[in-house]
Amino acid sequence: MIDVKSIREDFPILKREINGYPLVYLDNAATSQTPKQVIDTIVDYYSNYNANIHRGVHTLSQEATDKYEMARKTIQKHFNAKHSYEILFTSGTTHGINLVASGFAALLKPGDELLVSAMEHHSNIVPWQMLCEKTGAVLKVIPMNEEGDLVMDSYKALLNDKTKLVFCNHISNALGSINPVEEIIAGAHAVGAAVLIDGAQACPHLKADVQALDVDFYTVSAHKMCGPTGVGVLYGKEEWLRKLPPYQGGGEMIAEVSFEKTTYADLPHKFEAGTPNICGGIAFGAAVDYLNGIGMDAIAAYEQELLQYATGKLLEIPGVRIFGTSANKTSVISFNIEGIHPYDIGAILDKLGVAVRTGHHCAQPIMDYYKIPGTVRASFAFYNTREEVDTFIEAVKRARNMLL
Repeated sequence: MIDVKSIREDFPILKREINGYPLVYLDNAATSQTPKQVIDTIVDYYSNYNANIHRGVHTLSQEATDKYEMARKTIQKHFNAKHSYEILFTSGTTHGINLVASGFAALLKPGDELLVSAMEHHSNIVPWQMLCEKTGAVLKVIPMNEEGDLVMDSYKALLNDKTKLVFCNHISNALGSINPVEEIIAGAHAVGAAVLIDGAQACPHLKADVQALDVDFYTVSAHKMCGPTGVGVLYGKEEWLRKLPPYQGGGEMIAEVSFEKTTYADLPHKFEAGTPNICGGIAFGAAVDYLNGIGMDAIAAYEQELLQYATGKLLEIPGVRIFGTSANKTSVISFNIEGIHPYDIGAILDKLGVAVRTGHHCAQPIMDYYKIPGTVRASFAFYNTREEVDTFIEAVKRARNMLL
């Protein structure tokens, strides 16, 4: 069992008050909070060894380069990638997805088929639509059911020798459903298709083993994992990273440049043009170390307790409907109260110091499926407490009484 009281001391922001109430932060699916261990890493970088990397012979540059590449190895170990050069630093999950989509533009032809799940974040829909417009490939959708699970029989029926790429999230940001990615990957590989998994929502709750999954691409954002915004990683199997052309041209991603011809650098630098978010990459490594210091299994077990407790309490409130009732889900509750717009509930909760997310959560097709404008989403992290759940429940009751 994790020591939540001690852990909360690591997060300065949790001592804030909002509108005179103690902050209850339940918007962790949008971004997690940052512990002082990571904040101190950021301050240390800019205070003591701020320099550009890979190019300098001077001491600061060498120190920054060593720390940055150490962070890459930390992240490699966390996700169990075979090689550190299979870990590409990006600006986040969206960047990673767009990098792969851009590369596949050179590999697809008209009539090729791409499969996307019905419960994707917009960042795992729009780049593929753009890719289809460029190449003449066809986008097909793996349907979901009322509980918020993918219909796997339909997925299997969609697979054929025209299928070139399958992409889905590991965990739905809007519903919390944990998708059967092992089965999805195995099915795609059986017809020769590659698979990209959006791990943005999974990475705070579980440790994905990319070799065990046998996934081709897996992409995450640091800010979901107690790290800074503006940085993430894309894991790609070496064989695929060598097939794809560079995403951007510029410094760092080249071996030699002349006005007649340019040859590209080896992995991972082929995909890392320009000066990267050096501090962000180093801080991402610190965040991964922090999470592993607590233990991902312990985090998952505790968050499941919070989920079950909050779900039970919420369902006692008249008129509440929860969207996403899969038997296999993580600590996210999307709900509405009959007769009340979700925005109105969220606004009142904020007045009471409770931070939740309202709207379609960049997953508008899910809301269209349920025929709703959006939901209230409460998402829990390992630094939340049962007492905060109780405060949240009382705030929802108060909002309901005010609005009905």
